[in-house]
Amino acid sequence: MEAAMGLMRRIPPKHTETALSALLSLMPHHSSDLLSQVDQPLQVLCDVECGKEFILCEYNRDADSYRSPWSNKYHPLLEDGSLPSLRLRKLEVEANDIFAIYRDQYYEGGISSVYMWEDDNEGFVACFLIKKDGSKTGQGRRGYLEEGAWDAIHVIEVGPEEEENTNYRLTSTVMLTLTTDNESSGTFSLSGSIRRQMSMRLSVADGHLCNMGRMIEEMESKLRNSLDQVYFGKTREMVCTLRPPSEVSQMRMPES
Repeated sequence: MEAAMGLMRRIPPKHTETALSALLSLMPHHSSDLLSQVDQPLQVLCDVECGKEFILCEYNRDADSYRSPWSNKYHPLLEDGSLPSLRLRKLEVEANDIFAIYRDQYYEGGISSVYMWEDDNEGFVACFLIKKDGSKTGQGRRGYLEEGAWDAIHVIEVGPEEEENTNYRLTSTVMLTLTTDNESSGTFSLSGSIRRQMSMRLSVADGHLCNMGRMIEEMESKLRNSLDQVYFGKTREMVCTLRPPSEVSQMRMPES
């Protein structure tokens, strides 16, 4: 299992589904562990009743059906699927409306979904998902990318309230894939994923949504900076080393 997880951490996100399927056939007795621990690129389904798209993941799945955050119904229809309590469902509806505004302001489009469920420690868990198709045929506004995808998964464990304070534990994963194919940049492909955790103890005076929103906003800022430094920064450094700009090459040429 340790070797399998090490392999999946090194697989580009766009090949995750193929690699995971192969591992499941090789290790069927570890299927539940693999499906729960391996983050896959997010898929989208349309809720016909509401006319809105929602994101599919392990957190809104029951058997082979997925619960829509808009209608609170499973697709395909599942009669006895698990549902959040009325109190948590109300918070989930409010979170979806607020997170859609956050998505439009930060991502200029895309699809978002929020799911919540009770845990065994008298608290609850919330999952915030964002999927942005940045390709020129999708929602990419500049038209530079042949393929482009940003998948963000934020899972927050909220503990029970103690003296008007609560413990929050955030686990965030971002999967990035981009490919260019044009005359100016040539053919270029870059993909990878990054995961970080954050724990905080906060007052519930402002409400759970305010606390969770601030944590996600701070974490996404850190993740974007890390991706810029690790992936784009290192790639830029390697390209400039192997193929320096013409001005730099002329400066390095010895004088005749």
